[in-house]
Amino acid sequence: MNAPSRRASAVLLAAVLLTACSMRSPLTGVGSVLPAVSADTALGTTAAGSLTSLPLIAFAVASGAVPRAAGRLGVQPTVVAALLLLVAGAALRWVPGAAPLLAGTALIGVAIAVTNVLLPVVVRTCFGAHLALVTSGYLVVMQLAGGVASGTVVPLSGQLPGGWRTALAVWALPALAAAALWVPLLRARPVGAATGRRAPAPWRSPLAWAVTANMGAQSLVFFCLLTWLPTLLRERVGLGAVAAGWQLTLLQAAGVTASLVVPVLARGPRGTRRTMVGAAVAELSGVVLLLTATGGAAAVLATAGVVLAGLGGGAALVLALAATASRAADASGAVALSGMAQSVGYLLAAAGPVLVGALQVATGSWTVPLLLVAAAAAGQAVVARRAGADEVVRTA
Repeated sequence: MNAPSRRASAVLLAAVLLTACSMRSPLTGVGSVLPAVSADTALGTTAAGSLTSLPLIAFAVASGAVPRAAGRLGVQPTVVAALLLLVAGAALRWVPGAAPLLAGTALIGVAIAVTNVLLPVVVRTCFGAHLALVTSGYLVVMQLAGGVASGTVVPLSGQLPGGWRTALAVWALPALAAAALWVPLLRARPVGAATGRRAPAPWRSPLAWAVTANMGAQSLVFFCLLTWLPTLLRERVGLGAVAAGWQLTLLQAAGVTASLVVPVLARGPRGTRRTMVGAAVAELSGVVLLLTATGGAAAVLATAGVVLAGLGGGAALVLALAATASRAADASGAVALSGMAQSVGYLLAAAGPVLVGALQVATGSWTVPLLLVAAAAAGQAVVARRAGADEVVRTA
């Protein structure tokens, strides 16, 4: 495989960043217009809520099939196919009716699952000398685009013909632009040419399970907080709805900040391992502060907890995705490891918010649910040390 030229590398980096723009934004805007969606499609509360859980389930189910597709088609063609599938899903959601909305959301979830698995492989193959930096960069872009989508979908729905349907559909444009950049790279074949070789999922490797457990634990902590933090802060701390919503923004802003800092901290095997463990400890400390946020200092403690959890979560995501690439022996092994880690990881992430909600209803308190999240963060700290080992997973 020839190394890509400087121009091809620049185009590839732009394609990666545009792909990152489409990896959360088609989903994050849904919550902001959920009442309008429910009213227009006659979906009940539970069915409307599935619009946020359905993509996570799609992530889990589809991630395991990505290595086979990439082995047959090549990494880049599979990414292009996923981007076009995302555009098709966005177009389907524009069609009136609940069924097209749900089906389009599922297709978008499958498409994002593919890019979740394969983008770390592309970064490892083409930007290996700057793995943490480029991984951090595309995750920052992903999070920023998701945040912008959340904040602009309501204003756009009032300005664009088609209302919320069009406001959600416009976030497929970055995917279309990314696909246009990927196509010339297919001809140049700088990375990801199909070789017919597909490494098996490393189910028997303890290191692979450590990487998978790390991915699953950080996903569970993040999505539990993303789903329930505003409600928790209103009910446990006494914040108003607006203030609780801003705390969720603060959580994600802290995550973006951590994503930018990680490349500086995670230098060399020892620095990477320490940063992985430190990220989990920061998450755990944040959840513990949320547990202790009572009395007159409740709001201050909760804010400190949100910042710590956000910093730890942002760093943990960068390092978890980098681990799926750097712990593999070669590109096909990275695809196999990434598929394993993300299929199991997102399955845990999909179950976490549901379990937290059920525990809150069963106990009438947020203490037991927070203890569950704290236990996941503690487990993440344990497995992160092994996942950050300077070793590679053997898949054959």
